[in-house]
Amino acid sequence: MSMTVKKGDNVVVIAGKEKGKTGKVVEVFPKDNRVLVDGLNIVTKHQKARKQDEKSAIVKKSAPIEASNVMVVCPVCGKATRVAHNEIDGKKVRTCKKCAASLDKEFVKATKKEAKKNIAKAEEKTAEQKSTKKTTAKAEA
Repeated sequence: MSMTVKKGDNVVVIAGKEKGKTGKVVEVFPKDNRVLVDGLNIVTKHQKARKQDEKSAIVKKSAPIEASNVMVVCPVCGKATRVAHNEIDGKKVRTCKKCAASLDKEFVKATKKEAKKNIAKAEEKTAEQKSTKKTTAKAEA
């Protein structure tokens, strides 16, 4: 099964007891459709001494989270986003749905400039929409 989350991605948890928290993906389990996020979903394990010189202990460690419960955080716009797949230089690359920046490290520089332009255009459009709403409201009054 193909996963949109890869090792090293920054993710935000969108469901469950850790909702709203962010962390870095340490390991991916594609067969189970789960990801291990550093510092999240901490569980307590009781470890029994197996040898005479060992001590029993209560160990806290991260447990895997369902991959559908996390969203990738875009490094350019800083928002949680769905992942799109586009072709850049003949290679399939993961990109941000909101700003079209690349999520794969090799192609970040290539798409970073384009993404900033797209963000600037989107901000201009929203500013224009707000100004037209204000002028129409004044004209009606």
